[in-house]
Amino acid sequence: MSSRGALGVCQKKEAHLSAVEKLAARYGDQWGWIGCDPRPKVVIHFGVGRHNQTNANALVAGIKRRSDGDIPVFTSAERKHYDDALLASHGIPDEVRRTGLPGCLRKPVLKAPPHLLYAQVVKRRNQGRGVQITTRSVFGTWTAVAAKLARSPVSTAINLSFVERNKLTIRHQNRRLVRQTIAFSKTRERLVQQLSRSFAYYHFVKPHLGLRQKTKWKKQKYRERTPMMAAGITDHRWTMAELFSTAVVKPR
Repeated sequence: MSSRGALGVCQKKEAHLSAVEKLAARYGDQWGWIGCDPRPKVVIHFGVGRHNQTNANALVAGIKRRSDGDIPVFTSAERKHYDDALLASHGIPDEVRRTGLPGCLRKPVLKAPPHLLYAQVVKRRNQGRGVQITTRSVFGTWTAVAAKLARSPVSTAINLSFVERNKLTIRHQNRRLVRQTIAFSKTRERLVQQLSRSFAYYHFVKPHLGLRQKTKWKKQKYRERTPMMAAGITDHRWTMAELFSTAVVKPR
């Protein structure tokens, strides 16, 4: 998961916003909330908005809806919103015992289940320059996290390289996300729609170099695969005609 850095601009730059527009939080710099699986390189869920608890909850809830029920190992940058977001989606209520005193019963407190593993990448800065990078375990023990990493086919360390590389790929494919661009969206809804098209192209049409497979043929040493092919959702690389003609929802 990642939400570091401005993803795009809506209508006008942050410095040009009025006080009312800043409160509305619909214009200016918009951050990308991205949750990806580094194995098939699939973006499980994404969102656009400011750094707040509502957007963090929506990201984790979206990842949960699209999962098979098994809780994965979560990694992210150091953000205070992710702790509560993970508890809201995966936490279990702690039983509150009655004290016998007058008054309403206290609201149950959510606690992390034993199999929930979450680690953060912590960056220390001095005058804006990174001086140290460390990791820490938020939910779960280091032993459990290390055991999961040892079985990982893509990385044995806690890092943000996969999601950050994905954001770079999207920037290359979408002019609205290029730094210092003049092709920005007028509304957040338009930015989300444009991102949806970019992710659709990334998932179904564009082959991923890190997902290619070796073949037994001499003429074609590698078989190109898209993220959706690696995830087992499609069996071939889609054309742009297929992408724009395939119905998302079956007609009644």
